Order: sequence, then structure tokens, then C-alpha cells
Amino acid sequence: MIGAHKRWDFMFGVLGILALMIGVLTFTALFADMAIKGFSRIDANFFLSFPSRRAADAGILSAWVGSTLVMFVTAFAAVPVGVAAGVYLEEYAPKNWVTDIIEINITNLAGVPSIIYGLLALGLFVYTFGLGQSILSAGLTLALLILPIVIVATREAIRAIPQIIREGAYACGATTWQVVRDHIVPYSSAGILTGVIIGMARAIGETAPIITIGALTFIAFLPSAPFTGEPAAGLFDWLFAPFTVMPIQMFNWTSRPEAAFLNNAAAAGFVLVLMTLIMNGMAIWLRYRLRKNIKW
Repeated sequence: MIGAHKRWDFMFGVLGILALMIGVLTFTALFADMAIKGFSRIDANFFLSFPSRRAADAGILSAWVGSTLVMFVTAFAAVPVGVAAGVYLEEYAPKNWVTDIIEINITNLAGVPSIIYGLLALGLFVYTFGLGQSILSAGLTLALLILPIVIVATREAIRAIPQIIREGAYACGATTWQVVRDHIVPYSSAGILTGVIIGMARAIGETAPIITIGALTFIAFLPSAPFTGEPAAGLFDWLFAPFTVMPIQMFNWTSRPEAAFLNNAAAAGFVLVLMTLIMNGMAIWLRYRLRKNIKW
């Protein structure tokens, strides 16, 4: 009997390794194909040039700047709200049917197709609130998209904190807010950060909701920097500027028949994957540092 169980364990281990290798090799093959096709186009001019009708002169300046600004708005809107909601549901909310309904809806929202968020944002942010087809609308749309992910990740990170820490703090006379501020959030910050980065990595590659709210496929200018131009731009004028993002730029190039534009799209895809890997690498590094500095 023990020998049979060991054989099943071995077979399951081999199956898991094969499944892992299929995923890793598939990603590696696609990434290598993008690198081979697009690496020759990656230089300083590619990052510092606007899109052009000539493939050799086209760049991703407006796309990567737009993606960066949209991600900034997304993080600023989604992270505080998502973390606060997760903390409230886990530490403050009473355990009743209302809370159960909220939890079920949050879990279900994490699986809603992204185009639904785009249609919601089109009616809410673009038309109802009058924000227009702007960076602010795009950032808030993607914030709604990743908000369930941040909430669920925050709750799971908080649940991993041993109950004895809470009991010890309460026994010393701490209030709920003091327990959350001094113990729960610091100890769970590594897990929360991981969830935030995963959500941001998903948001940076989204196309459907951004197209729905009216991102431009061709844009040859950047949002006005604060206090520049004539008349001088305001501090937050860039929030209401037209924009494009990396996935939209790639879509524009792949829809063209010239092979040179396909190489540009491959180069942009290579850069986008590198941006995502850098974000995940930062999450791993920060998680390691935070866990190293935590003293239980």
C-alpha cells in the first residue's frame, strides 16, 4: 500500500513538472519570437519617437508615456480603496448575510470580462461624469478592473496573520485601529503588495476597456506637463488629455499589411513584457525586504 502511494506521488510530481514546463516553454518560445523579430528596432529613437506612417521612423513615445500615466492613476485610485475595503471586511465588518453578499459579489467581479468594465466606464465616467476620453477615465476604468483583485489579495494576506498576534495586542489594551495599524497591515504588507502588482500587471496589458472608452490609435503628442506651454498648463491638466497605451499601439501596427510594422509590434510587445517582468521583479524584491524586516 505504501509503495503504491509513493508511485502515485511520483507520477503526480512528474505530471506537475510537465505542466509547468509546457507553460514555461510556451512563454519562452513566444517571448523569444518577439525578441528575434523586434530586437533590431529597439533603440533610443524607438522610445523617443512618436508613431509614424513610415515603419522605420515609428516609435512608442506616446504609448509608453500614456501607459505610465494611466498606471499611475490606476494605482492611486485602486490601491488605497482596495486595501481599505479588504481591511474593513476582514477586521471590522460584522459576520452577517449582508457581508456574505458583498464577499460573493467581490469574488464574482474578479471574473467579469474586461469589456464589461469598459462599457460601464463609458456610461459612467465618459458621459455621466463628463470626464471624456481622457487619461483619468482610463485610469479609473482599470482601477475598477483590478479593485476586486486587490481586495481579495488583501483579505488573504490578512487571514495569513496568526490569530495569536491579535489576541496578544488586545490583551495589552490595544484598540482595533491600533491592532490594524501596528500589526495587521505591516505584517500582511508583503502579501498585499504581491496582489497589487499582479493586478497592475493585468491592467497594463488590457486593451478592450481602453478601446471602449475611446483611446486613440494614432497620437503624435504628449500630455502637457504642469506649468508649461502658453498659457501655462495646470497641475492636473494632463489627467484630461487624450492618450494611447502600449496594447493599442501594438494593435494599430498589427492591423497594417507591411511586415515592418509587424516588427514594430513585436518590439513593442517585447518592451511590454519586460515592463511586466520588471513590475513582478520589484514585487518579489519588496516582498523579500518587507518579510526580512518584520519581527514577529
